[in-house]
Amino acid sequence: MKKVIAEAALVEPGLLPGLSTAPGSCPPASPTSLEGHRRRVRERLLEAGPTALADHELLELVLFIAQPRCDTKVMARALLERFGGFADTISADAAALRKVDGIGLAGAAALKTVHAAAARLLEKRASGERREAPILNNWDKLLDYLRAEMARDTVEQFRILFLDNKNRLLANVTQARGTVNHTPVYPREVVRQALDLSATAMILVHNHPSGDPTPSPEDIEMTRIICAAARTFDIAVHDHLIIGDGRWTSFRQEGLF
Repeated sequence: MKKVIAEAALVEPGLLPGLSTAPGSCPPASPTSLEGHRRRVRERLLEAGPTALADHELLELVLFIAQPRCDTKVMARALLERFGGFADTISADAAALRKVDGIGLAGAAALKTVHAAAARLLEKRASGERREAPILNNWDKLLDYLRAEMARDTVEQFRILFLDNKNRLLANVTQARGTVNHTPVYPREVVRQALDLSATAMILVHNHPSGDPTPSPEDIEMTRIICAAARTFDIAVHDHLIIGDGRWTSFRQEGLF
């Protein structure tokens, strides 16, 4: 008996039948009732494709793998009530996900794994299916990737896309992460990274966690300083993009260069 208790203590609460169902642990379900439902959802996914499934069913599928002994239907609906949709859920901050009853470490990790997979697929498409493809030829795909990766981040991050002389992506670097409304950026460090990579151009990107992509006076001044420093070394700054929630701003399109 002591051995069983000791082994159970190593498992995240809610993953084994009979463990505590206090707030924070996942909703239990009988193995018999789970088996048939999960088989039907999986078969529908494989036979009819993902468009045949509702958002809560897709979330259930993700959580099946992470928490096989839980009633993931209850958890999926709680996630949708909290975050609004499948894309909004997997994009949510891991700490926020874990606040939903039953999700825990395993559930949050599974959801963020799906988010990472989606972001990498979009990044691949944005940078071209072939290495020779200029990133500026895939502008819509680039924006899709940046929105998926940054729009719902709860703190500001400043990212730089370093390009070669044919505008092919050399590196996608998160240069700094800050607070909810500020990211420290050092122009000297930006230029140093460009020189280290032998980059001849770059695209600056940062997000506004508020959701409003309107440039602040500080954003405009910081961009001006980076552009001036880059020009000294014949490095072009093609644009500075600010990513909001569902919206984005291009400094070039707004005439801010």
